[in-house]
Amino acid sequence: MNSNKPIRHICGLSGGKDSAALAIYMRDKVPDMEYFFCDTGKELQETYDFLDRMEARLGVKVTRLSAQKGFDHFLEMYNGFLPSPQARWCTIMMKIKPLEEYVGDDEAISYVGIRADEDRLGYVSTKPNIKAVFPFREDGIVKEDVMRILDESGIGMPEYYKWRSRSGCFFCFYQRKFEWVKLHENHPDLFAEAMKYETEHSDGRKFTWNQGESLTEILARKEQIIKEHEERAARERANRPNKTLVEIMEGVLDDEDDTAPCAICHL
Repeated sequence: MNSNKPIRHICGLSGGKDSAALAIYMRDKVPDMEYFFCDTGKELQETYDFLDRMEARLGVKVTRLSAQKGFDHFLEMYNGFLPSPQARWCTIMMKIKPLEEYVGDDEAISYVGIRADEDRLGYVSTKPNIKAVFPFREDGIVKEDVMRILDESGIGMPEYYKWRSRSGCFFCFYQRKFEWVKLHENHPDLFAEAMKYETEHSDGRKFTWNQGESLTEILARKEQIIKEHEERAARERANRPNKTLVEIMEGVLDDEDDTAPCAICHL
């Protein structure tokens, strides 16, 4: 650690609503903030567009960090095993390592967008020179406040929130089945690319992004999945008429699968 250098203030953007709102919230509080985005090269175009919009509206630079090698290199290194909730090598190799290399041995304060109404920790570095702070949790900022911050700033929500409630790679294994079929509708080329990774190897091994069901099987049930989601959404609208469409969709998806998403990718 270099004690002669000033403490760096860093704020990671995931392409999601909470980290975006935190960047807005902290912009005037910490003028020398460094904003960064860990780019896996497998992001949705809507994510890149949202980052560009943030840079233009806030007048800040978002540094794009990336691993020296791409996803396919690491997939080969891990012997073809697709990342999963139990083996999140993509997060380690393509998010955490580039960030820690970016900071190096400098003393840094990392601002994390975990809200006061969330029960999760977020990414806390094991490196002693990187200290995590949680301004939203400290100041009592909840989801409704985040939506207001984004709306009042004029930045709004990322476009993918029309059909997806979590940021991350287009083939993220934390996607719910409805999000997979909507990926097929909105980005059929990316869905096809994700399907190519679900291959049978010469030794008979087979990997799937969604645990227990391949994308081919999910696609075969597409109409059923959409119908069931829409029925749940209709019930949610009737029970919560004051909620926005985005909030209703997010609530329904969380009911379908409330598994905690990646603490790095989804903020």
